[in-house]
Amino acid sequence: MVQDKTLGSRIFDAVNYSLLVIIALVTFLPFIHVIAGSFTTVGELAQKQFVIIPTVWSLDAYKYIFSTNTIMKSMGVSIGVTIFGTLFSMVLTALMAYGLSRRDLDGRRGIMFMVVFTMLFSGGMIPSFLVVKELGLIDSLAALIVPTAINAFNLIIMRNFFQNLPDGLEESAKMDGCSDWGILLRIVIPLSMPAIATISLFYAVTYWNTYMTAILYLNDAAKWPVQVILRQIVILASGLAADTSGMDDFVRPPEQTVKMAVIVVATVPILLVYPFLQKHFAKGALLGSIKG
Repeated sequence: MVQDKTLGSRIFDAVNYSLLVIIALVTFLPFIHVIAGSFTTVGELAQKQFVIIPTVWSLDAYKYIFSTNTIMKSMGVSIGVTIFGTLFSMVLTALMAYGLSRRDLDGRRGIMFMVVFTMLFSGGMIPSFLVVKELGLIDSLAALIVPTAINAFNLIIMRNFFQNLPDGLEESAKMDGCSDWGILLRIVIPLSMPAIATISLFYAVTYWNTYMTAILYLNDAAKWPVQVILRQIVILASGLAADTSGMDDFVRPPEQTVKMAVIVVATVPILLVYPFLQKHFAKGALLGSIKG
């Protein structure tokens, strides 16, 4: 039978819940303001400064952003780069991490040293550009994927995750005649879904937010991802000089509402991916894999 809470515990719970609500509001209200501001009029936004529920709803900012097919083309580019880039990166990362997690791999310490070395030192922008140029990737969407295909930090996380899997699983699989590929695909990968889901989200966010590599390696405006186009829209809305190639149909929009609409357009698509991966974050990696 549950005992009634004391006065002190009730006060503690009330203070605790109040603080949690305040913290949640502080972190969540800016998002509401940005979304509401993108749907309000310029006059109301200038008058109130902080909008939670618009008095007059307006789609002018979104009509401006989607007034031509430029933004839709760029979103198609970003979606394609995000999907194929994430798959490509995850395949390479999983294969390399699995190999480095094997204790019988000769020279794995030296390989890991080179991986960690790239986290501390890099050639810089100009050497990277020269490498991409020599590979013939300039003005190609592959330039947004291949140079950043494997992230050293993500590789180390996945490698450590593979190492923490019980050795008995692989030994039992080998006794049953399972090959190394079979162990990876049938045992290691299914048990590693929480790590794979997390790292896939990291890669997806990185590819979706691709900006600097597109500026460096892509000359054709038709191949620009959505982040570059949205930046051009913000600059154009601010009345500043911008490279408006491929954007001749745009007229100057309301500045503040467009900036907020740009944030929504750039953020919401990648947020929609999270619900499909959320269940894997809460699962135990070895749930049901070993039975006594």
